[in-house]
Amino acid sequence: MSDDRGRGIVSDIDRRRPWVRRPLRLIQGILLLATLLVGLGPILWTAKGALSPTQDLLRDPLRLWPSSVEWGNLSTAWTDLRVGHYLLNTVVLVGGSWFVQLFVAAAGAFALSVLRPRFGRLVYGAVLATLFVPGSVSLVALYLTVLDLSLVNSPWAVWLPAGAHAFNVLIMKQFFDALPRELYQAAQVDGAGPIRLFWQIVMPMSRPILAVVSLLAVMEGWKDFLWPMVAISDADAQPLAVALPRLAETAEQNTVIAGMLVAIIPPLVLFLVFQRHIVRGISFTGLKG
Repeated sequence: MSDDRGRGIVSDIDRRRPWVRRPLRLIQGILLLATLLVGLGPILWTAKGALSPTQDLLRDPLRLWPSSVEWGNLSTAWTDLRVGHYLLNTVVLVGGSWFVQLFVAAAGAFALSVLRPRFGRLVYGAVLATLFVPGSVSLVALYLTVLDLSLVNSPWAVWLPAGAHAFNVLIMKQFFDALPRELYQAAQVDGAGPIRLFWQIVMPMSRPILAVVSLLAVMEGWKDFLWPMVAISDADAQPLAVALPRLAETAEQNTVIAGMLVAIIPPLVLFLVFQRHIVRGISFTGLKG
């Protein structure tokens, strides 16, 4: 069997030639530097703005380094703007949304991929059809439903709608389809029912895709602005993404940016901790950026 690992635009023989190797390394270095600037640039600018005096941001917003580092901006944002309180609200909302999305996606994909009911294809087609419906179209109907159920200003108003995420079901079903069906059949021969098959066979093998869905759910819930603003009108119960724009109307600019820095640290740390599982899950599902 031939090894395809060395295949690419430039062959291994051409790579050994100096007139090819040197320009290729230069191009690779430029692309790597550009990627670092695009990825780390906004984060570094936020960190710089969070530690800068307000006058620096007004006079020279593109300055690479603050004239004086003011670490007190972080503590001011934490106490005066109550960033810690809104951060806790965000964690509660995101945690519940993550659990609901993961449970619905895993259970739905398991039913469609493993159990395969009689009308499974029809249900799967209906789930995929929801991908073509913009979220803003159903916003009024969703709010009226939440209002009728008396869920406004409660975390359930954010948690329950988060479960209706067809893309998570799609990628998780694709992962389950790639698992060997012989394992399911062997477990069923040994007397395993659907619940045991789900928890003891499928879930232990699904850690990579669970990490991918978890990352998508956390990132979407962490930056979600429109629906939490509509569903939670109580200012004291709003997440950080909704509270910061409101606080920016009266607070100092550097204090608001310090709150933004606090807001981006948790999902960044989460990705760095679970990046190995996330990359494995993306390779299994065939997703491309």
